[in-house]
Amino acid sequence: MNCAILFLPGLTFPGRLDFVELLEGKVIDKNFPGRGRVALLHTQPETVLDDYRRLLKLANYEAALPKDRETLLKINISWQQWYPACSTAPWQLEGVILTLLADGYRNLIAAHNRTVVVDAYVGERNNKHKLVTDKYQLRNVHLYEPEVEWVYYEPKTPMLVLDKIYPDGIKIPQIFIDKNIIQLPTVKTHVFTVITGAMKNAFGGLLSERRHWTHSVIHETVVDLLAIQQEIHTGLFAVMDGTFVGDGPGPRAMWWQEKGLILASADQVAIDAVSAYLQGFEPMELKFIRLGHEQGLGVGDLKQIEIVGDVDVDEVRWHARTGETFASRGQKMIYHGPLKPFEKLLLRTPIVPWSYVASRAYYDGLWYPLIGHKRVQEALNTPWGRLFAEYGDTPAVTRPLYEPKAAAVAGLLGVATSALALWWLLSRGKKEHNSR
Repeated sequence: MNCAILFLPGLTFPGRLDFVELLEGKVIDKNFPGRGRVALLHTQPETVLDDYRRLLKLANYEAALPKDRETLLKINISWQQWYPACSTAPWQLEGVILTLLADGYRNLIAAHNRTVVVDAYVGERNNKHKLVTDKYQLRNVHLYEPEVEWVYYEPKTPMLVLDKIYPDGIKIPQIFIDKNIIQLPTVKTHVFTVITGAMKNAFGGLLSERRHWTHSVIHETVVDLLAIQQEIHTGLFAVMDGTFVGDGPGPRAMWWQEKGLILASADQVAIDAVSAYLQGFEPMELKFIRLGHEQGLGVGDLKQIEIVGDVDVDEVRWHARTGETFASRGQKMIYHGPLKPFEKLLLRTPIVPWSYVASRAYYDGLWYPLIGHKRVQEALNTPWGRLFAEYGDTPAVTRPLYEPKAAAVAGLLGVATSALALWWLLSRGKKEHNSR
């Protein structure tokens, strides 16, 4: 029988932390039902809820998710603003809930994570998630509230990086243990991982707010997290929305397109591989997909993936752009560039809030009012945009947090302050190097 060890701080356990209990349970088998199988369908606004039911049935989701367990729905909120393809779509969430309830699943739990730059309470309203979860009276859990207990977890699987980043122990939400989970990502690009999907959607919920410590090794991190998920969950599944898709410097400052596609799989590696291929990338060239495949956590090689449904991936494939923003360039200078020696100072000390302020100033104060808001208004005039605007008979909230003129001044001041800080650190680093 497979075992996993949980710890909590407080008592004394030889070595480092306190032993709380030994959980006995079956780690998800490497040959889990649905391995290497991805369902992919066309959809349209008039039929999307029925299409999601057809999609989940095609992916044989019931074989992956035991009905006698509670089921978490891990909602993706990449921004508190509604922006096409940025966060879980309300029809994606509702389609999954309707299917689960019709098939006899009970005790559904909507799970939200908070980030240091995104307010999930505002985000769940603006993205119309709260409207859906309230309609079906789901338990709605924000993982960083005091009533949610986080526990130390000792993985059975050897970690690539997480045990080194968190030498005192890896903390996870106790509510995740011994439950099913469905990841609800969208089809989009990402400045750190090229594309983001099912595997990275666990990043927000499964790691504490110190998860920014892992950005320099983000590919290895999401692979470690998938290994942990396969240990702690009774069932694992992903449903991905590509009705709108995003490309460019995601997950926020993207260009959007309508594609009318939806995907589902019990194989988190395979669904991300198909999404990557659809977006014009070679899946096995993306490090986190290749590592997940090599670790045996799923199938990343497209030649080994069975794609079922009514879509020819080569006919619909597009070529997504990648890109950078001022904010992402600054982050990469810290994680991989000349500011790497200052990473701990900038991101693991009391001065770390500077990075949150800089990010909020750029995205909320500058980019959205001056660029993003116009793109949102254009999106609302499309069939999928009109569906969002009318969803739940509740008007869409898309106004900028700041007026454009005030945003321009505040955003430019924030950018200038960040640039000066970066210049000072670079100059300091050069002086220290020359003095050696």
